[in-house]
Amino acid sequence: MNRIFLFFFLLISILGFSQKSRIDLDQIKKEITDKESDHFYEKMVFKFQALPKSIDSLEAQHLYYGRLFLDKTVSTSDENFKKILKDLHKQKYEETAEKTKNLLSKDPTNLDLLMIMLQCYDKQKDLKNFSYYYGQFQLLTRAIFDSGDGKNEESAYLVNSVGDEYILLNVIRFPMEAKRSSQPTEGGMFDIWENNNTKTYIKVIYNDF
Repeated sequence: MNRIFLFFFLLISILGFSQKSRIDLDQIKKEITDKESDHFYEKMVFKFQALPKSIDSLEAQHLYYGRLFLDKTVSTSDENFKKILKDLHKQKYEETAEKTKNLLSKDPTNLDLLMIMLQCYDKQKDLKNFSYYYGQFQLLTRAIFDSGDGKNEESAYLVNSVGDEYILLNVIRFPMEAKRSSQPTEGGMFDIWENNNTKTYIKVIYNDF
């Protein structure tokens, strides 16, 4: 089994026992912008980068959902991101990792960038760097799993973007043949994924704050 998918399997084993909690985006926005708060974003990012294993579940939620309220983030539509994907497809793993690391310095909780780092170090069989970025990736995806169980609208998984939604589906190894339907809701869009008469609900947040 490819190492990266083995880690994803272990991730699900761990997160299956996580405690679900309601995500209060207004409160998160308030706390991550307050320099006196324990959840001030820059303070948490420093801890996230230096010692990710010390981050607790509440801090992970603030790191993941707090990204919604940052002024500058890296989008998948950015030219630099597109160039990185081209390098990745050309299997220039060392070069891709270095360029991605530069973007992560500007947007350290970007799941798309962390996924690229995992792919690069997995291909290079660099377990040390793979483990470091996997620890960060695990913390942020745990925040998503802690937001709900996906069984209905009230307990839908809450994600920051459509890109993060597909990362979530990849992590839980959701069947590619599953059918999706969508419906608007306050503050976002519900995507309902159905496979073998089982539905999984994911709410994609629209940042109107």
